[in-house]
Formats: sequence, structure tokens, C-alpha cells
Amino acid sequence: MSKNILVISTSPRKGGNSDCLADEFVRGAREAGNQVEKVTLYDKTIGFCKGCLSCQNTQHCIIHDDAEVIAQKMLTADIIAFATPIYYYGMCGQMKTMLDRANPLFPSDYQFRDIYLLAAAAEEDEHTVDGAVTGLQGWIDCFEKARLAGTVFAGGVTTVGEIQNHPALEKAYELGKHA
Repeated sequence: MSKNILVISTSPRKGGNSDCLADEFVRGAREAGNQVEKVTLYDKTIGFCKGCLSCQNTQHCIIHDDAEVIAQKMLTADIIAFATPIYYYGMCGQMKTMLDRANPLFPSDYQFRDIYLLAAAAEEDEHTVDGAVTGLQGWIDCFEKARLAGTVFAGGVTTVGEIQNHPALEKAYELGKHA
């Protein structure tokens, strides 16, 4: 059965290393026969959440920008994969801002169940990704029907394209194929 998969690449760099992980996840998911849409945040306008909580009553944000459109795509996705570079041992600010702006989904009848994290960092230590996992898990914990279904981490990559031939690319492809 074909799934509706949304991949959100949060890197501020077009073609960045985490963006390459996203592309491999997309390739695997499409080859498995799923309907896949990739959204990139580097070319989007996304304002910070104002904390007004009016979205809890209306299920829509008072800020009308690209985050509102992306949150609606998240609402109807069966699976969501987030790709992020790791900055200071956490997810990038663009990803955190998008998670905050997805607050209108909290009281909704959301479709997503499985959430994936694809991350790349200059640091190689396997624990480098722990802060991003913790941050994303905190968001997922607010959606009782959702779970963190898998994580791929590519360490030791800094400049754009440095991820080429990294084993994490194959892992992202396989994760997408079996999502």
C-alpha cells in the first residue's frame, strides 16, 4: 500500500549534506512505490512562533507564511522525515522554528505516525546527534499516535558535497525504501 511521505529538508544550504541524506531517503521511498514530496526550508519564509496559542482553537496559525502551508502538508502525511545539519549538538534553528510553527497540528486529527530524522555534522562522534534526537522526540511526545521510527547520522562532513560516498547515504536510502 502506497504511503504519503513528506520529507522536510531544513538545511539553510541548498545541496548541503543533510539535504543529500533527504534526497537518498526520497529515492528509496519512491522506489518502494510511495508518494513522496520533498520540501526545502532554505528558500522559504518562516517566522517565529509568537506563543499566542490561538492555533489551539482555530488549528491555523495567525502568521501567514510558508510554515502554514508546510504544517498543512504535515497534517496529511503518513510519514514525515526531517533532515537537519547538526549545529552546536542540536538541530538547526530552521528545523526548530518549523517544529514550533507546527503547533496548530497538536489539537488536530493528524495522519502521521512514523517520524524519521536524517542528520549530518562536522563532528564524527555518534553522540553528536543526541541533542537533535532529544529535541525531535520532545515534539513527537506531544503527538501520542506518532513515534520516532528511525535515525540516520552522517558524521565527519562539513563542506557542501563532502557527504559523497558516506555510508549514511545508503542507510538513508534503505530507511526510505522501508518506511
